[in-house]
Amino acid sequence: MAAEIKYVESGSIAEEIGLEEGDIIAEINGIPIKDVLDYRYLINDEYITLTIKTRQNTTEEVEIEKDAYEDLGVEFVNSLMDNPQHCSNKCVFCFIDQLPKGMRKSLYFKDDDTRLSFFQGNYVTLTNLDDEEIERLIRLRISPINISVHTTDGDLRVKMLKNPNASRIMEVMKKFYDNNIDMNCQIVLCPGLNDGAALEKTIFDLYSFYPRVKSVSIVPVGLTKHREGLCKLNEVNKEIALDVLSHIHFWQNKFRKETNSNFIYASDEFYLKAELPIPSPDYYDGYPQLENGVGLIASLHEDLDEALKTTYENVSAHSVTIATGSAAYKTIKEACEKITKLYPQIKTDVKEIKNHFFGESVTVAGLLCAKDIITQLKDETLGDYLLITDEMLRCGSDVFLDDLTLTDVSNSLNIEVKATPRDGFSLLLSVLDK
Repeated sequence: MAAEIKYVESGSIAEEIGLEEGDIIAEINGIPIKDVLDYRYLINDEYITLTIKTRQNTTEEVEIEKDAYEDLGVEFVNSLMDNPQHCSNKCVFCFIDQLPKGMRKSLYFKDDDTRLSFFQGNYVTLTNLDDEEIERLIRLRISPINISVHTTDGDLRVKMLKNPNASRIMEVMKKFYDNNIDMNCQIVLCPGLNDGAALEKTIFDLYSFYPRVKSVSIVPVGLTKHREGLCKLNEVNKEIALDVLSHIHFWQNKFRKETNSNFIYASDEFYLKAELPIPSPDYYDGYPQLENGVGLIASLHEDLDEALKTTYENVSAHSVTIATGSAAYKTIKEACEKITKLYPQIKTDVKEIKNHFFGESVTVAGLLCAKDIITQLKDETLGDYLLITDEMLRCGSDVFLDDLTLTDVSNSLNIEVKATPRDGFSLLLSVLDK
């Protein structure tokens, strides 16, 4: 069943009332637990009654008095309490459809689960929500919700997502707006489809939901070399990037005057493709869309500059190689120059790894595979250790997208390989070998 307990935290309310591994929380205050959203909402009260189905197959009721919002201290077998909702769209730009055959099965699963939007920050299209589920999300006060909008033109959105439910986007967002549910929005820009007048309409429509819509990001469509049989799409080139940025900057001038924020942001890739300088950190208003690649470069430099204010003693002389993607190459190189200026005993060498696995138009470090790193570095002198971003690895593991591991790379290149988070603090400590 859904709320089966996997672990009981020591000293918790759950331990105090005798809950054990294998017990099931069937109801809270007489309301059946459908999933983790119900659980999180219903435990917020100071007085609650649990209906427990024990692992001995008995049913018990337990009354609890606790602080408001205090958790019971349990971990469930399934964090969502049921399977993630599968995506029902066939988006013309879907990256998963562009994966080559033969990769691990989990990579081909497309989720479109609003619960993961709330708990993990995933972006969802809202196309698999019926009216009952929309009302439940509103009742449970699920906020914020991260929404993959792409366009607010109903007919165009149906064409892009290949789902008739996609046309309801403004209707659903209006319900969230009317009920004070916060939203962050994403637009994957496909030249010739949702740019130009369509983009202008989308920006205008989303701004009409301010302040419930907190921010909007625009990211360029990602195209791999594995698009056989898929819809023909155009890449975002320099000319298109410059045009999109000019429109964004126009709107930002208006929004800044009215809201004291830019509201809409282009991902770093647009500036790199347009060959324009990356904006300063204050442009990003606290980085509300960092996970979409909006402000990553500014954030890294800002973090690093702050980190460099601390002086580390007894830093030994050593050399480190950093492998990264084409998009981040210049940024990481500049960051390393800042570090070695203060710590000249350290030698850094930043290597730009081309993405042969997905195609060289894919330039972000997080989509690099182990085979490309091995192939392109096998004849290089790499120093004392090799550094990569942990975004190349499956979350919580040491496995790359091509199923090779850190150990495989280490053995192939005969060097220690370390993975580090992408922020400036972590980069500094990793380069200093701290």
